[in-house]
Amino acid sequence: MSESKKVRLWTRQDIKSLEELKKHGVIRIKRDHLEEKFDAISGYIIKLYKWFVNAADQRNPKPADVEFPVWCSISEENMLRPTEDTVVYVLEVDPSEIIYFDGVKWDHVLNHLYIPKDQADEEAYKKEMASRGHTNLFVFLDEATTHFYPRERKQVMDSWPRIFDIDEWNIFRVQANLWEIREDMIVDILYAE
Repeated sequence: MSESKKVRLWTRQDIKSLEELKKHGVIRIKRDHLEEKFDAISGYIIKLYKWFVNAADQRNPKPADVEFPVWCSISEENMLRPTEDTVVYVLEVDPSEIIYFDGVKWDHVLNHLYIPKDQADEEAYKKEMASRGHTNLFVFLDEATTHFYPRERKQVMDSWPRIFDIDEWNIFRVQANLWEIREDMIVDILYAE
């Protein structure tokens, strides 16, 4: 937290975002950005990002013309460094604009897995799945098999909002999202050396 009561965040973005900033005074993540970044797996990622957008919108309403969030690091030491085709925006943001989430739990979402409340819940979930004869917990949301597992699919997806429950606040787990980057948020732009 800076003296102005703003929170410092870091986000690595495509160098083309500088043109968008100059032209519009704001950077927003659009579907084509994700398609370019994630290439062959973009359809998969976009589905999960859409889930994230809907869940995050319930916590911090997004502007109507925003499609996807801007991923940010909460620490300089753990930020993604600028590369040849990217820049890092150093931001100071009002805390009310930040959506914090647990990156380890987000990995569960990316892998279509259940997010347990705690260790006891994880053990109970695994025991329940074993008692139903499930040995592969990755198939419940797989497009080819999800129709066989409506109950399990719901159980997994109902656990996902737990990504916003931060049990362990540290720079390796906690990440932040913003709906957009405005010029007034930017305190520095870092380039690859």
